Amino acid sequence: MPTPLLASADGRLIEAVQGFLYDEAKTLGDEIVVEVYPPSARLPACEAPEPFLPRSGEKMMGRVSVGVRCGEDGRQVRYLQAEIGVIGSYPVLASDIDVGTTLATEHLEARRGNLAELPRRTILDSEELVGKMTTRPLRAGEALQEHQVRERPLVERNQRVTVVARGNAFRVSREGRALEPGAMGDEVRVRFGSRETLTAVVSGEATLSVDF
Repeated sequence: MPTPLLASADGRLIEAVQGFLYDEAKTLGDEIVVEVYPPSARLPACEAPEPFLPRSGEKMMGRVSVGVRCGEDGRQVRYLQAEIGVIGSYPVLASDIDVGTTLATEHLEARRGNLAELPRRTILDSEELVGKMTTRPLRAGEALQEHQVRERPLVERNQRVTVVARGNAFRVSREGRALEPGAMGDEVRVRFGSRETLTAVVSGEATLSVDF
């Protein structure tokens, strides 16, 4: 059985890690639940614990690792495992959807649950989905993942397009034919006449631009 002193030290360690992880995750949902797995009883007490994230940019939900510097000089470092539950709303499909559908607000509805239980690349913001095109048929009630949608092409292969060349003191437009499809911001090769080609950036519907 641990002595009261060690039990108290472990309690302070767990409390410090819980508070740290809560602060890291509190903006992700309406309710945050943090469970920290206790350290091994064979380890010495961690004095003046200072938690930190071993991997910057790690998604703060589900199973995570957290580092803790111990002692006044922080030279002792140990690692704990924790589980973060994030209760909040996320978009799902309101009805079955065919491949190639451009998503609109009426295609989506909100559902509430533990976001940590969703697949890792689930899109949690409905605004990120509106205007994108589905890459496969999807069922009602399904949460959408990144690979299931893509940007809607604004330029199609072999489409007649307008290329706008811009510089400090000029703006010239010219018509050509796109050699490949592209969404907003994509680079697309355009052919003028029989031989001349140029790479331009999609900037609108059937419109590309080149900056000089």
